This record gives sequence, C-alpha cells and structure tokens, in this order.
Amino acid sequence: MSKLEVNEKVIRTLAGLLDETDLSEIEYEADGHRIRLVRGGTVVHAAAPAAVAPVAAPAAAPAASDAGGVPANAITSPMVGTAYLAGEPGAPTFVKVGDTVSEGQTLLILEAMKVMNPLPSPKSGVVKQILVSDGQPIEFGEPLMVIE
Repeated sequence: MSKLEVNEKVIRTLAGLLDETDLSEIEYEADGHRIRLVRGGTVVHAAAPAAVAPVAAPAAAPAASDAGGVPANAITSPMVGTAYLAGEPGAPTFVKVGDTVSEGQTLLILEAMKVMNPLPSPKSGVVKQILVSDGQPIEFGEPLMVIE
C-alpha cells in the first residue's frame, strides 16, 4: 500500500456531496486507501447489543407537524443505522414512556457501521411516545421519539 497523500480537492468534493445530498456520511476508496467523512456528532465505541423484544407500546399519536407526517416535538435520527433502547441485552431501557428526561440525557443508541452513538435529548421534558423498537433499522430523519 502506498503512502496516503491527502487530496484537498477530493475532500472538498466529498464534503460538498454531503451538503448537496443531505447525507450524514460518505465513504470513498481508491488505490487501497479509504476516506470517510461524517457530518457532526459524537462517536463512542462499544459492543453491539443483541436485539430484544420491544419494550414499550407507543402512547396515543400526537398531532402531526407541517413536516409531512412527522409528529410534533419528535426527535429524529441524525443518521442511518440501528436503534437500541438499552445499553446491552437484558439491561433496562434508557427511557420509557412517561419518564422525565433532562437535556443531554441519553435516549437511545444509534449503531452505524459498528459504531455505537448515544443520542442525547436535545431538551428537557416528558417522553410521550417511543416510535421505534429495539434493534429496528432506521433512516436519516426518521422520528424516534416524542418529548414534550
């Protein structure tokens, strides 16, 4: 494998593609070298938990917002991956419907490319609805839970 010489033009082109396509990450490989750009966020490494049965049934559906069917006050996924409601198999879930959460408190884990990313609550409030089940594949922008 040859020594990697970073081509700033390639990096800028890839970064532009992230913005144009609203992707959360992009990977490029050439000549045995791989470059991966990831938009924002904190990365935490941990072992992947095994899938378990859903923990809580969703509460009554809140009113939809103007964003095309996304519930009002919904926390949406910042990336494509798999949602885990607990830190490991058999452990209690991070939150459940009716819990009061603080800003910055971990709501769930989003696993993407074998990297575990805790999703912090963007605000304080009460968990009104959990819209995903444990181990469920999720898309960028998909509603995950409602906090009011």
